[in-house]
Amino acid sequence: MSETELQKAERQFAQAKARLQAAKNREASRQRKLDTRRKVILGGALIDLAARDTNAAAMLDRLLRNLTRENDRKAFEDWSPPTAAAGSGEGSQATPEPPSE
Repeated sequence: MSETELQKAERQFAQAKARLQAAKNREASRQRKLDTRRKVILGGALIDLAARDTNAAAMLDRLLRNLTRENDRKAFEDWSPPTAAAGSGEGSQATPEPPSE
């Protein structure tokens, strides 16, 4: 039994829709991964800065105290944030380091 022109067009249409959906899913996944990478990089940068700058240390402390989700708070139960080094008083500005990439 040979498929009609209409059946062939419907099959091709369904295949094209499936390819489009797969491409959309891949792009959404790529965007989520990029978003997660940005968050990890910014978090690491904030932790590093908090070790050198009292303003950043205070901001990190404030962020941790304001976590609302129980699972988020649990992730930091046994963790203590770095404290700014001596001599980096309130309002001090750390000298930015060049990117390592």
